[in-house]
Parts: sequence; structure tokens; C-alpha cells
Amino acid sequence: MKKKIALLTGGYSGEYVVSLKSASTVLENIDKEKYEVYKIIINKTNWYYEDEIKHEINRNDFSLALATETICFDAIFLCLHGSPGEDGKLQGYFDMLNIPYTGCGQLTSALTMNKAYTKAIVAGIEDLHIAKSVQLFDNNELAFGKLTHLKLPLFIKPNNGGSSIGMSKVKGYENLKDALDRAFAEDTQILVEEFITGREFSVGAYTEGENVMVLPATEITTENDFFDFEAKYEGKAIEITPGRMTESETNKVESIVKSIYEKLNCKGIVRIDYFLEHKTGNFFFIEINTIPGQTAQSFIPQQVKAAGIFLRDIYTTLIEEAIHTRRLSLTNNTEDNG
Repeated sequence: MKKKIALLTGGYSGEYVVSLKSASTVLENIDKEKYEVYKIIINKTNWYYEDEIKHEINRNDFSLALATETICFDAIFLCLHGSPGEDGKLQGYFDMLNIPYTGCGQLTSALTMNKAYTKAIVAGIEDLHIAKSVQLFDNNELAFGKLTHLKLPLFIKPNNGGSSIGMSKVKGYENLKDALDRAFAEDTQILVEEFITGREFSVGAYTEGENVMVLPATEITTENDFFDFEAKYEGKAIEITPGRMTESETNKVESIVKSIYEKLNCKGIVRIDYFLEHKTGNFFFIEINTIPGQTAQSFIPQQVKAAGIFLRDIYTTLIEEAIHTRRLSLTNNTEDNG
């Protein structure tokens, strides 16, 4: 019998459209012989499945009442970027309902959504470097004063955002206010960090059994000032997969990525962005994405293809790992209570 999978997409953030595109890729590639998939749209007013009509999700138990049956899902495939899919909210909800879901758990998801807190946790990993930065909670003159010890140019980014929405590169202090206004329009916390001169990469990693598997990295070059939304989704970047790294660099990156994955207690597939500094070759951590994009323009599908793997097989691994992890958790809880 096929397992019933809820493919969650949409969300409450500016990444809504990207989430829908990611879900289309998953729907196209998921193994239909193993799974019966229902695409569930989540927005600020409704949670629903749509065929000829919209069917509301029962949020008390996340069941779906159709004309002929009520469906209780075997697992959730999270394909929802931003809130509430990437910040731990839905993970906590499904934990309470004991429904397996792909990706990281509630605590890891909530932590890694905050770029500054994530950097504080991974600091100390061998060979990992972090750009100097300041976290801002207020957009005023006092906040400006906290930035004087940072060297230009600066990156201004929403602390909890994604897809480079609200992000700016500032080369002069006269542009700082506009950049902060843009970022604060997206979030109440802002991260300001020094620009690292280096080659930019993004690499996926996932769990298969007991092993952390690191995919071939993608190297990014862009005609824009940095890898912004336009570069990501409107063809303003050149993406090379596998990226141009020496064997020594590749081995170092794989080791660091595995350490990041393990230290943050990641599950499922994640994407880690980093720079290799021009002068030193040092690995500078940028951020981690716990529900990475699956669109035709996204890195993960490129990297899976470069590794000689099918997306179908990766998606099967993610679902089965999620179900296994939930069973193991329930068994351990039963033994502890017994």
C-alpha cells in the first residue's frame, strides 16, 4: 500500500512563490509507485488541498476529509521556505501530533533561522571562520554607532530571512540608512557583517543511514554586486557544479560541512553557503538553509545530478529517514516512560 504524503508549500513570507516552485519539482520527481502525494497549500488564512474544490485541513490532527475518505498522513514533506515551515513552528506542531516530517527538528530549525545565533553555535569548529558582524534590534542612530568598528564594504541582511530578500551590500556609509530600512522592512533583527573577498560556494548535505553525505558544491559568480534575489532567480549568475576546488579544498570543505551538520543536529537535506577567501583559502561560513530550494534554478537539484543520483531517490531517502527517526523517537520515549 502506498504511503500517504502531505507535500507542504506556500507559507507566510516573501518566499511563498519560491516554495510553490520547489513543490512542483518535488511533485514531479517523487516516487509515485511508493507514495500517494497531496499538495497542501499553507497561507495566512487557509490550509487546504485543492482538486476540483478546496478541502480545508483539520488542524486538530492534520487530517484531510475528502468526499470518499478521511486521510491521515504517514509523513510530511516540508517544502515551505521561511515562516512557518523553516523556523520551527510547523516542526513543533507535527511533533505534538507525532507525524513524521522531512528535515531538521523544531529546535534546530528555530535556531538556524537566526543567522547570528547559528554563527555563535558553529564558531569553534576546526578550520571554520566567521566574518566580523553586529546584530541589530533597532533602526536608529544608536544602532549606527555600533557599526563603526566594522570595515567597509558591509553586508546588511535580515537575520531570519531567505532568498536574499531585503539584503544589500553597502560600500559607503551614506548608503547605510537605506540598506537598514530595506532590511528592517523584512525583519525585526538585522545582521551587519564585513564583506569577505573570496569565491562563493553553496553545498548540500543529507543523512543516509548513519552517514552524512556531502554533495558536489556549486560555485557562484554573478555580474551583480552579490548573489541577490535577481541573481538567484532571474539568470544574473553563473553557477558551476561541481565548483572549481582543488582536491585539498574539497576534502577540507567536506570535513567542515559534516561538522556543521552534526553540531547543529541537522536532519534531512540542508544547504550550507560559504566563501573560500582569496588570500588565505580560509573557509568562511555564511549561513545554513534547512529547507533548501528545489526549483529548476536551485542548487540542490544541480548537485544531485552532478553526484549521479536521481532526485527521486533523494526524496525517498528523506521520507524514509523521517519515518524511521519518528519511530525511533517514539520507541525511546516509550522505554523511558516505562
